[in-house]
Amino acid sequence: MAGWRRWLLSAVLVPLVSVICGFAVGAIAIVAAGADPLMAYSALFAGAFTNHNALAETLVSTTPYVLLGLAVAIGFRAGLFNIGAEGQFYIGSLSGVFVAYSIRGLPGIVEVPLAMIAGMLGGALWASIAGALKARFGAHEVITTIMLNYVSFLVASYLVDTPGLMLARNVSTPRTPDIDAGAVLPNLIPGSRLHLGFVLALLAVPIVWFLIERTTIGFRLRAVGFNQNAARAAGMSVGRTIVLTMALSGALAGAAGIVQILGVNFHMTDTVAAGYGFDAIAVALLARSNPWGVLPAALLFGALHNGASFMQLETQVSADLISIVQASVIIFVAAPAIVGWLFRLRRAPTETVAITQREVDAPTT
Repeated sequence: MAGWRRWLLSAVLVPLVSVICGFAVGAIAIVAAGADPLMAYSALFAGAFTNHNALAETLVSTTPYVLLGLAVAIGFRAGLFNIGAEGQFYIGSLSGVFVAYSIRGLPGIVEVPLAMIAGMLGGALWASIAGALKARFGAHEVITTIMLNYVSFLVASYLVDTPGLMLARNVSTPRTPDIDAGAVLPNLIPGSRLHLGFVLALLAVPIVWFLIERTTIGFRLRAVGFNQNAARAAGMSVGRTIVLTMALSGALAGAAGIVQILGVNFHMTDTVAAGYGFDAIAVALLARSNPWGVLPAALLFGALHNGASFMQLETQVSADLISIVQASVIIFVAAPAIVGWLFRLRRAPTETVAITQREVDAPTT
């Protein structure tokens, strides 16, 4: 009973109250700007859900958040803070779009998987660099992934902006050539931009959950996240687990990049990510690193992203307000003691987390 109450508090109440508090802080900012928060939030809701094609566009925005949120969450479960999802998004986009515009004339059932595999491999290899540096030299993944972000941005800029490399001919804005028609993800709703990538993102949620909770790989990943010394004493290779975890995280981030290309942009510029990778950190935090929790968290951020421009158009409240709401939500999520103090939420008795020798000898498969 205590465990159930503890889960309810941690996984449901704290994130929900944090979202409410974030919107409350945003309302204060709206009032300070001389506007009506009720009108602003009504316009935000309309722009995200009730206007023509608004829901479809919100789901389009949600798609990369789901995949990137899963990417960051899987790192969190292993005790790794992957700040490099943005860079992995770029590298996945680069490698995937190269395949998508280079291979032409094949059916979509062949071209789409090839581009997806290339994007995921690109993201996985890029993230593995940070994993290998941590496993071999103890370099902190926060520092290395941040630095690799800058490298990936510059690599993308060089490849996309340089004639003879990936720059399309006769274009006014630097970008790659358009992908082949066979590599375009089909639309789910006629007249909208909602594409098959949304379904792929939905399928990724149970797959990642199963990987983490029901496989030997996931058991080792969680064990390293709980206590590296205990995992090492139990005979697990901590270094290999770190590299594998970063590779899995990067593969999901790369998948987000190539899905965005195949479903929305159809070519790549040097600004394709638009901050998605950094927002994904907030998505994973709000979801408490639970794959199932990533879905509603991603939907929230997708709605905020999609509804902000309509809110600004209708009420003259700056779309930058959304950043205030997002930041406030993360502050409350990251400091649950504040939420508990504000709303007098009582914690269930703390339960000791331990890895028993029996679990090590017979992990769940």
